[in-house]
Amino acid sequence: MKAIEKPLIILNFKCYGESIGSNAIRLAKIAERVSEGTGLTIVVAPTFVDLQRVASEVSIPVFAQHIDPIDLGSHTGFIPPEAVKEAGALGTLLNHSERRLLLADVDAAVSRAKVIGLQTCVCSNNASVSAAAAALNPSMVAVEPPELIGSGKSVSKTKPEVVASTVKLIRDVNDEALILCGAGITTGEDARAAIKLGTDGVLLASAFTKATDPAKVLRELANAIKGR
Repeated sequence: MKAIEKPLIILNFKCYGESIGSNAIRLAKIAERVSEGTGLTIVVAPTFVDLQRVASEVSIPVFAQHIDPIDLGSHTGFIPPEAVKEAGALGTLLNHSERRLLLADVDAAVSRAKVIGLQTCVCSNNASVSAAAAALNPSMVAVEPPELIGSGKSVSKTKPEVVASTVKLIRDVNDEALILCGAGITTGEDARAAIKLGTDGVLLASAFTKATDPAKVLRELANAIKGR
């Protein structure tokens, strides 16, 4: 499995009909081909049910969509970090706007992930929360104003000041974590704008998973990030 290097794209498959089961494999293989063709790191985050199969089918990094900050034991219905690592995940998303956690739980989840060698991408909804997340020393922080998620209006173009201020605040407390821009990222121009604002990559979902031609969309994003 390839290591995670910047710049990068993380593709959140969420739970769309277009991105579960056999579609998860299809999209992951598209991401793998685009990664190989462009040399860009591309990470996919399928559902838990599809995680092991996707990880076994592709060589690109695979993330879980969430983990719970628990130890192994009697926790029915929870997602232990060890389970996603055993399934082949290299890391996990945390605190997505659709799966919010208390800050203490984010801290505990990041710590548990570190213990077993999982990378973490903590999502945040604004600059101050991003700085708080960065102080927990995750692998990555992704700023995603929730009102723009799935809107087709990218935060990098609609609210560039949010991205710029977030980058500054994160760097004030953590100069190692990668910084990603999410929410409404759709086109290569959106991705290029995010990189110019100081981020290390982008996080997106429906623009890729629901696209008529997801390979074309992803190639455009990857080439824009690579400056082609």
